[in-house]
Amino acid sequence: MTKTEKTPRVILAPNPSPLTGPGTNTFLLGEREIAVIDPGPDIAGHLSAIMAAAGKGRITHIFVTHAHLDHSAGARALADAVGAPILAYGPAATAGRSPVMQRLADQGYLGGGEGLDAGFTPDIALRDGDEVACDEWSLRALHTPGHFGGHLAFAQGDAVYCGDLVMGWSSTLISPPDGDLTDYMRSLARLDALSAARLLPAHGDAIDAPAARLAELATHRRQRTAQIMTALSEGPADAETLARRIYDVAPRLMPAATRNVLAHLIALSETGAVSAPPRITADAVFSGV
Repeated sequence: MTKTEKTPRVILAPNPSPLTGPGTNTFLLGEREIAVIDPGPDIAGHLSAIMAAAGKGRITHIFVTHAHLDHSAGARALADAVGAPILAYGPAATAGRSPVMQRLADQGYLGGGEGLDAGFTPDIALRDGDEVACDEWSLRALHTPGHFGGHLAFAQGDAVYCGDLVMGWSSTLISPPDGDLTDYMRSLARLDALSAARLLPAHGDAIDAPAARLAELATHRRQRTAQIMTALSEGPADAETLARRIYDVAPRLMPAATRNVLAHLIALSETGAVSAPPRITADAVFSGV
């Protein structure tokens, strides 16, 4: 952050869960002209807390990293209350989705859509590299798909508000067609190239050693891919069967693990390492090639 940009205030939404950790972090930047990043779920008490934290300042911009309900659902109520525009990558369903995932989604057999804020559309669509600034803060939009096709991170000086792409306490869910493992790996590499001093996730604590955490997450995904290929060497299997072989998690987290495995399988199919004739579906049986 620059000398004129103060540490953001953080309002924690009351939506803890195995996938959201302690809840959604809503960030407030500035004192007079305030930017809100990720207004969070549509919970009246959280909206009140955001407006109370603004104090005598005026909320002038509402930024949304991506259109999942725990990030975007409260945006419209806040916008209506304060008269500020909502800025995000685009409409929820397809904006930023990779061609591979769009093709699979069009076939209609992939499932997914967990937590999607289906009706979300921003007032202002941001593209990669767009900058929005006032006297107190400046944000640069970074298109960082992987967890979600239309996912944005926001760079502010040497800090990055990284949404759900990177978290310190967990790896993120990658559920096709909204999530794409190949995009995710590219986005991790892009963040690493920024050499940021600090990452500010939408769930959990700030990350003060970004390079180490980014390397750890990339290694974790490569190891998961290797585990899947080893499991397939024992015979064909669908994503759920592979997840049960590979993951050691509570039963309530097995559906998320299955979606992550499916993301790996789709990426492997694109490289020709696995196949699932006659077509890829949520319950397709994959074989090593």
